[in-house]
Amino acid sequence: MSAPSAAASNPWAVSFAAALVAMFAMQLSNLGFSPLLPSIQQEFHMSYTQLGTFTGMYGLLAIALSVPAGFSAKRFGEKRVLALGLVGVAIGSLLLGQTWNFGSALVARGVTITGYRFAFVSVLVAVALTAPLSVRGRTMGLVGAVSSLASVVGAPLGGLLVRDFGWRTAILGYAGMAIAGSIVLLTFYRYRPPAAGVASASDAATPALHGGPSASAFRSPIVWLLALIVGLGGFGQFTVTNFVPSVARANYGLDAAAAGVIISTGYLTAIVVNLVVGALADRFNKLVVLGGVFVILAVASASMTVQSLSVFRLATAGVLGFGFTAANQLYGLAGTVMPRDEVGNAMGVVSLGAGLFGFFGPQMLGILRDWTGTFVAGFYMVAVADVITLALIVFLYRMTRRASRTPAPRRQG
Repeated sequence: MSAPSAAASNPWAVSFAAALVAMFAMQLSNLGFSPLLPSIQQEFHMSYTQLGTFTGMYGLLAIALSVPAGFSAKRFGEKRVLALGLVGVAIGSLLLGQTWNFGSALVARGVTITGYRFAFVSVLVAVALTAPLSVRGRTMGLVGAVSSLASVVGAPLGGLLVRDFGWRTAILGYAGMAIAGSIVLLTFYRYRPPAAGVASASDAATPALHGGPSASAFRSPIVWLLALIVGLGGFGQFTVTNFVPSVARANYGLDAAAAGVIISTGYLTAIVVNLVVGALADRFNKLVVLGGVFVILAVASASMTVQSLSVFRLATAGVLGFGFTAANQLYGLAGTVMPRDEVGNAMGVVSLGAGLFGFFGPQMLGILRDWTGTFVAGFYMVAVADVITLALIVFLYRMTRRASRTPAPRRQG
């Protein structure tokens, strides 16, 4: 079958849209879950350190599962692994709704996160493989916008359900959406890899960086540096998302529904920012655009220390909106620096960095809150992480420019 006829029988947009539906379904649970946390904390009498462990175990399991998830997507196919991961999210959510103490809640949450991690890495692989390279920035921006929409819908809905029916009922809706996302994916995702001998777009994307089609993601310094940048860069967004309800209640006396509105405002901001930054990333140098994003993030993170509800709302919107946008664009970079058959492993390695700091961030913020009695030190910690990430992006920019200027070795004879 010729390339045009193959494209006609399997348009990339259909598979891409199915991947977006799967992303929406799993992020509805992951990002919309936070308004339930104060009620769960209260029922199981958790300290803030325990709450940090409960939320931060996401990162701990991501450390253990990110590379296996990438390998599984490569070995068994991203479609199959993504569908099974969504089923795992549903099972874990149902189990969490039946827990009776902190220990059983940890186990159930672990099942949910395990399914989510395999699903998350696989959906990034699916997006990287289906979207044309020429619109990679915009498609990753669209992925971020859809994920943000999941929180805009999920957070206030979860807050309302908690208020009217309790958190155990609220979590059932997240389980149902995960199953629905799995069904849509299995029905409409039809992407197939290029035929033997046909290079994919990513194979020719940045040969100076990945060293050719035989390169390994595990030996690429660019991939490992991106893992560190994604981890530090997503440090604030993930940590703040999980602690906003606790900060809102402790500092401003707001309930779960009001906290859900604050979170949804942040992700509503992220919808717009994702689309704008995605368009800029396709038009200008992606790393320069990301550098500007982290300047804004550093200011927004530091502003969360100001004891004002209005400033808190604006700063939260900035941290969530720009932080989520940065993470999606960085994952998009990871999908372009390696050949097609290494995209799964590359996403696994980069996701490993996110997992490391996904555990470290909530854990440290919880510890600092218990030690100091306020959230100020934790928010300054997030601002410092943004500044370090900015420095690493500058280093990566200089590194890639040197690589692109290095002439290929001349063949003898």
